[in-house]
Amino acid sequence: MALTDHDFMRMALALARRGLGDTAPNPSVGCVLTAEGRIIARARTAPGGRPHAETQALAIAGAAARGATAYVTLEPCAHHGKTPPCAQALIDAGIARVVIAQTDPDPRVNGAGMSLLQRAGIRVETGLCAAEAGVLNAGFTSVIEQSRPLITLKLATSLDGQIATRMGASQWITGPAARAVGHKLRGNHDAIMVGVGTLLADDPELTCRLEGYRATPLTRIIVDSHLRTPLTSRLLLSRHASPVWILHRDGTDPARRAAFADLGLTLIELPASPTGISLPYAVRALAGAGITRLLVEGGSTLAAALLQTDLIDRLAWFTAPLVIGGDGIPAIAGFGIDKITQAAHFKLDHVQQIGPDRLAHYSRSA
Repeated sequence: MALTDHDFMRMALALARRGLGDTAPNPSVGCVLTAEGRIIARARTAPGGRPHAETQALAIAGAAARGATAYVTLEPCAHHGKTPPCAQALIDAGIARVVIAQTDPDPRVNGAGMSLLQRAGIRVETGLCAAEAGVLNAGFTSVIEQSRPLITLKLATSLDGQIATRMGASQWITGPAARAVGHKLRGNHDAIMVGVGTLLADDPELTCRLEGYRATPLTRIIVDSHLRTPLTSRLLLSRHASPVWILHRDGTDPARRAAFADLGLTLIELPASPTGISLPYAVRALAGAGITRLLVEGGSTLAAALLQTDLIDRLAWFTAPLVIGGDGIPAIAGFGIDKITQAAHFKLDHVQQIGPDRLAHYSRSA
C-alpha cells in the first residue's frame, strides 16, 4: 500500500521527537524528503541545534532532491542567523513541494519562510499533523510567547499523595520500570530543577542514566536562595560531566558565591520573594539562557510555589499502589487556597500502566 502525506509527516515528527532535550535553544525539527512516493533522505536537527534538519536532509539527498517533496515539522527558517535560511536551501536544491506541520511562531519567520518558498514557485501546504507538532514544539513556542520554558512537574507518590514516610524514607516508592520512564523524561528535557531541600535530603545526582539516550549533557538546576548546597554534594562533584546552575537571591554571602564560582558553576542572582526567590523572574532568566523544556522533580515546597504562581504547564504523576498515611510527607506543600476555584486545574491527557505503577499525564486547563 502506498504511503500518504500523513505517513511521511508522522515519520518526520518521530524524528523530531527523538531530538527533544538535545537541540535547545532551537526546536527539534524533523524532515523527510520523498520522490515518487519513496523516501530519499531524512534527518532531524543536530544536537546543539545545528545543522538544521532540512539542510542535513538535503545534503543526504544530493541531486535527487530536485523535484522532490519535503515534509517538515516546523516552517523552514527564512532569516540569516548563524546558518543560512533553510527556506533558501530548499529553493536552491530544486524542491518542488513543501508540506509543513506548524507555522514558526518566531516573529523573524512566522510566515516568511512559506512566502519565500511560494515566491520561488514551490507548492506549499501547511497544517498536516499540526496538533502533534504543537505538542512537540511547545517548549520553543513557550519561550517565544511567554518568555519562559515549558515546565513539567514530575511527581512519584503513593495512592494518598505522599512522597515519603514521616521519617523521610522515600526509596523507592515506584518500581524500577517506572524509574526508567522517569529517566526518559530527563532525557527529553533541556534541564532538570530541584529545590535545595531535596538536595539536602536526598543528595541526588540528577543525571539521565539511560545509556545513549541523549547526546548533550542535562543541565541541572538548584533553587537555593541562600546558597546552602554542600560543596561536597554528588551533584557538584559531577559538575564536569553535566553543568550545574544555582538560582539564588540577591544579597547572599559574597564568600559563598565566590566558592561556587571557583568551581565553575553558573550562578543566577534573582530578586528575593517571601518564599526565597522570585520564580517568575527565575523562569524568564532560564529562557534567556536557552532553556526551552524544564523538568521539575521536587520537592514539595518548590512544587507548591510553582503551582501557586501558575507556572506549571504539564504534570507527569507516577502513582504506586501503596498507602503511606497522613503523617507522611505530601507531594505538594500547602499554598494557601481557600476555595476550590483557586485550585490549579489540569486536564488528563493519557495514562500509562508501568508494571504495578501508573503514570498519568496532565496538561494545563485552558
